[in-house]
Amino acid sequence: MPPTDPQSLRFFVDETSLGVGRALALLRRDVIHTHHRLIPEVPLGTLDDDWIPKVAARELVVITRDKRIRTKHAKAMLYAQNGLRVFWIAGKKDLSNWDTMCLLTRRWDDIEREIKERGPGPWFMAVNETRLSDMRIRIRMQ
Repeated sequence: MPPTDPQSLRFFVDETSLGVGRALALLRRDVIHTHHRLIPEVPLGTLDDDWIPKVAARELVVITRDKRIRTKHAKAMLYAQNGLRVFWIAGKKDLSNWDTMCLLTRRWDDIEREIKERGPGPWFMAVNETRLSDMRIRIRMQ
């Protein structure tokens, strides 16, 4: 059943994992995604500079599989400046939506535990088959 109370929302799945976000939103009341009716200010195609502050203002935890998260320094800086908590679907190969969903399902208790233990952001965690691991994002100072 989809979420109905904006106050109960906890997770935001970005456009890089839209299929997974849609499935999770059907299964969990605390998940929304890009183009979800409960976050109309983030339609499909919203630029990072626009959606990141909007999601951060709602204090949502981001789930993404953006392959360039480690190299997109401006985006990493934007995540950090906005205090976001980010779970990145890691791995050397592209996962299908199904494989991503299975991975998240296996690691969901770990994700919940990290949120509770780490508290407010900014922080970044990689989610892979065997564990969650802290991600050190190098942010170039200009």
